[in-house]
Amino acid sequence: MAADLKFAKTHEWIRSEAGGEATVGISAYAVEALTDLVFMQLPQVGKRVKAGESIGEIESVKAVSDLYAPVSGVIVAVNEALPGQLETLGKDPYGAGWIVRIKPDDPAELSGLLDRAAYDALVASQPH
Repeated sequence: MAADLKFAKTHEWIRSEAGGEATVGISAYAVEALTDLVFMQLPQVGKRVKAGESIGEIESVKAVSDLYAPVSGVIVAVNEALPGQLETLGKDPYGAGWIVRIKPDDPAELSGLLDRAAYDALVASQPH
């Protein structure tokens, strides 16, 4: 698990990439909590999003959960293979299981997100 990840309280992770883009996915904790995944709805490339806004949905056999944008910006890529291979989220949530890439409006927004230690503390405080 890379130290360069930042986390939203809603369990999305984000990693800054070269060229000013950022890759977004959901944490291993979120994948485990959702259990048997059955469906994922991804946003359209080119969509402008605001931090905290729903950008899609992921559905398990027990619940439908929104996917939230951790920062404001424009969706520049989506992992089109993911909806047909949801098991990738469980196998590699921080690599091949990425969901979208965003071009942030303000890269400084990332500094307002949780670092790994703060996210681990948040997860530890969650009811199991």
